[in-house]
Amino acid sequence: MQAARFSRFGGPEVLELVELPDPVPGPGEVRVAVRAAGVNASDWKKRQGRMDQELPQTLGYEAAGVVDRLGEGVTDVAAGDRVFGFSAGAAQAELTVLVHYAPIPPSLGFAEAAALPVAVETAARALDQLGVQDGETLLVNGASGSIGRTAVQLASARGARVIGTCGPGSHDRVRALGAEPVTYGDGLAERVRGLAGGVDRALDVAGSGVLPELIELAAGPERVLTIADFAGAQRYGVRFSRGDGGRALYALGRIGGLVESGRFEVPIGRTFALADIAEAHRVGEAGQVRGKLILLAG
Repeated sequence: MQAARFSRFGGPEVLELVELPDPVPGPGEVRVAVRAAGVNASDWKKRQGRMDQELPQTLGYEAAGVVDRLGEGVTDVAAGDRVFGFSAGAAQAELTVLVHYAPIPPSLGFAEAAALPVAVETAARALDQLGVQDGETLLVNGASGSIGRTAVQLASARGARVIGTCGPGSHDRVRALGAEPVTYGDGLAERVRGLAGGVDRALDVAGSGVLPELIELAAGPERVLTIADFAGAQRYGVRFSRGDGGRALYALGRIGGLVESGRFEVPIGRTFALADIAEAHRVGEAGQVRGKLILLAG
């Protein structure tokens, strides 16, 4: 099979498609013929040598495709089923093994399904760790990004009132997702107070240096969680969420219900052929496309 790989650290030009042996699923895993794979910031951080130092490296953690081989003990899907989920780190390929997976909601195509795993698991985990409940007011800092939009929709589905920070150009978009938009920047706390007085909890997905304001609005660091500001979390005593503390993998199986009921939408920013992975990295690093970047294979 063909797979995206780099054998040295550097810019997008180090990426190449290479022939690798077809992967074999282990117990409880499934192999899929990949139709779409997500592109994330961790991909170019790895390529730049800012994460794992091992070489060579394959890329990609989330994919959607058609099951073509079952691992031992798998009984919940069959060959030919459409599924999406997490791979072990080689999703940007013609074939990949999914270690956690769920059926693709009937109304979604492969590209939309491939945009789900990272955003849905991350947002659900953060809301769980914050303890967001029905009737509470949640402030999401960075509500217009992929994870921010997902957190807004999942929190709204829980019955929370959501206030979301974003740029002026994103207000209508954030409002349509079920949040009350406020512009980020100087005076944020005053603008939030103008809407709600204070908030019960606050989630930072942008890492924009606003943790002191969030702590003030939520009345304490224990009511604030960040997925994007590790240094700030240490400085201010705020919780920092990452997958090694337990993952919300259950959310993959539940998101279909929200999608099919019209309570969850999946924003796709731009799609690329697998062969154009270098261009996908250039576009992603430039940060000028709203919505998820997706590689199409097959």
